[in-house]
Amino acid sequence: MSHPIEDPEVQALAAIAGTLKNDYIPEGANDPWEGSPTAWILRVRSSRRRGKIGEQLVAGWCAARGLDVVSCADQEADRVIAGRRVEIKFSTLWESGVYTFQQIRDQNYDYAICLGVSPFDAHCWVVSKEVLQDHVIGHTPQHTGKTGRDTFWFTVRPSATPPWLVGHGGRLADAFEILRRWTRKR
Repeated sequence: MSHPIEDPEVQALAAIAGTLKNDYIPEGANDPWEGSPTAWILRVRSSRRRGKIGEQLVAGWCAARGLDVVSCADQEADRVIAGRRVEIKFSTLWESGVYTFQQIRDQNYDYAICLGVSPFDAHCWVVSKEVLQDHVIGHTPQHTGKTGRDTFWFTVRPSATPPWLVGHGGRLADAFEILRRWTRKR
């Protein structure tokens, strides 16, 4: 929805901004998120709120596919899905073409579900805590300094999944197959 600018000073400033635009965004440059049903997520600036959106997307997707999804009674995991304690990590695709999953901690959960959303695609990995401990937790600190020892992160380029993530999903259907197997094992 467009709002007309009534203040003449703001109109003048907007005109100057219009002349500067091509210095920063080349004419004809396309926004890869234009028209995407998930583009609105990029406008959510708080990482905590984006994380909540990711949790809601995963919980809704799993429930819609018939998996039992409940909130976790403590703050050590985000949800209990098909009887497993799950930490949910969320990323939108960065301009560099990677997803970055952040704030990974050594807490009380069985698996992390890492959902990445691109303009017109999505990817998902279901990773056991043991695999995260082997490759992420204790290996790739997110913060440095004395207090930077409790959070970790990793990046994934969907077209070049790291070897340690192969077999843990990728396409949504692949990730869901892993989740569906949980219901058969209980």
